[in-house]
Amino acid sequence: MARMHSRKRGVSRSTKPVKKSVPSWVKYKPKEVEMLIVKYSKEGMSPSKIGLRLRDAYGIPDVKILTKKSITQILKEKNLLSELPEDLLALIKKFIFVKKHLDVNNKDFTAKRGLQLALAKINRLAKYYKVSGRLSSDWKFDRKKASFYID
Repeated sequence: MARMHSRKRGVSRSTKPVKKSVPSWVKYKPKEVEMLIVKYSKEGMSPSKIGLRLRDAYGIPDVKILTKKSITQILKEKNLLSELPEDLLALIKKFIFVKKHLDVNNKDFTAKRGLQLALAKINRLAKYYKVSGRLSSDWKFDRKKASFYID
């Protein structure tokens, strides 16, 4: 399948194993994994960083296979999930950085196009999250207040 704003195809990358059972080398119980997720979330880590930490430091290849819940579902149950989804925050950060670049380099037309694409992706993703209930229906991305979303 082609990319959203270009005609390029996807990139080669590793895939999850087809086998949907807990590997024999995993020595952690589901409750212990949930406690680790809560601990790292309280330290300020995002769900994707928590998954990387569990994979690299603890040898847990997939939280969902072990606990029957995703990391975001566990954080939602414990009321630790951030108000904005992680991918939307990443797009807002990108928008802010490109905007700062354009303030200095106002003739950079490639960056102007990148700003338009980032804004389109933000609006499309926000529309999805409004329909799915993750964002409130009256949430709107404000360009002037975009820097308030970033710590």
